[in-house]
Amino acid sequence: MAQERLQKILARAGVASRRAAEEIVLSGRVRVNGKVLDTLGSKADPFDDKVELDGRRILAETGTYLLFHKPRGIVTTMSDPEGRPTVADYVVDLPSRVFPVGRLDFATSGVLFLTNDGEFSNGLLHPKKAVPKTYVVKVQGVMEDADIDRWRQGVKLEDGTVTRPADLLVLRNEGDKTWFELTIHEGKNQQIRRMGEATGFRVMRLARLSFAGITAEGLRPGMWRVLTREELTALKKEWEVPKRIPSAEVLARLAEKATTMRVAKAFVRGASVEGGLQVHRKRATTPGPNTHGGREDSRRWARPEVHAPEASSGDDAFLDKHMGRGAPKTRTKAGPAGRSVRAETGEAGAPRAAAAPAGTGPSPRARAVRTDRAPRTGGPPEKRPAERGERGERGERGERGERGERGERGDRSERGD
Repeated sequence: MAQERLQKILARAGVASRRAAEEIVLSGRVRVNGKVLDTLGSKADPFDDKVELDGRRILAETGTYLLFHKPRGIVTTMSDPEGRPTVADYVVDLPSRVFPVGRLDFATSGVLFLTNDGEFSNGLLHPKKAVPKTYVVKVQGVMEDADIDRWRQGVKLEDGTVTRPADLLVLRNEGDKTWFELTIHEGKNQQIRRMGEATGFRVMRLARLSFAGITAEGLRPGMWRVLTREELTALKKEWEVPKRIPSAEVLARLAEKATTMRVAKAFVRGASVEGGLQVHRKRATTPGPNTHGGREDSRRWARPEVHAPEASSGDDAFLDKHMGRGAPKTRTKAGPAGRSVRAETGEAGAPRAAAAPAGTGPSPRARAVRTDRAPRTGGPPEKRPAERGERGERGERGERGERGERGERGDRSERGD
């Protein structure tokens, strides 16, 4: 592996932040192959050289490679000064610090890689590699053949730059709107939205289907998993990254620790972006245990606020079909140990009772909500309705009794039969 600066090696090993690691190097506490190196320009190979801090060896961090299905309504950063939800809220309990590979804007959902390997990130994002990224796009307006050719050949943006040729496939027309699949080989800032503005087709919905040929099939928004060894091998063969593929045992341990395809703790805390709902948290700003003299403390959050997006549920169903998320819409909620539990929903959005395993009968919850039985009239006398009362169950008088069921004596009142 290529040599890296000592402060970067220390930071990647989790010893300290990059800035704090610089101070550690300058203090002369780091040795490389037995020699003290105290200049910031010093480099070492984290795998081949023996790097020590205060006499203890620093081991190279194992590469971590995750696939995250980013929901709309979160920013692609690990922290946000404005207090908006971030990617970091969804990937927790990892053995190493990860960061996003590239960016998806606040209103865009879809495939996003997370890693702790800088070479992996640079290899997929470098313009010379032209790694393909495929999106499904919904725009305002009906695209004609001339418009489609313009997108395919390259669009001149507002700053004068021209986009590279792209692949475009129209999926369907929805009234005065057009759905299409677009594959680009570059990553300018908000490129697709800018292409829409430049051609007169405002982008209404945008989701990334795949990155370097890897999709989010089977993942609901907000869920993530570990990239498989087969996927990493294919990426290395095609794009020459990652340089080192973790062993199957290492990937299995990471998957077990991280709980593959799990719902992150952000969902448990109610910070999910479920069904496209945009969630915004407010930081505590009043003096107290979560703040410092009224200043914001980014480590603690107040209750999130949920705002409905402009897109309709029909858009979500269409994206479900093209992203391999399954035909039935589901609602994801927290289960034991943070695992995902899905309850199917009907057309009106009300959850349907889950089918019970064979031989077990309906669950207690299912029995509590059953409505297909006739009202019970048996049971203890105090729970039976007045059989002939003029005012029903709570009537004051039975046919022959002065009081109904909830009177002093019900059917057998003082003057009845």
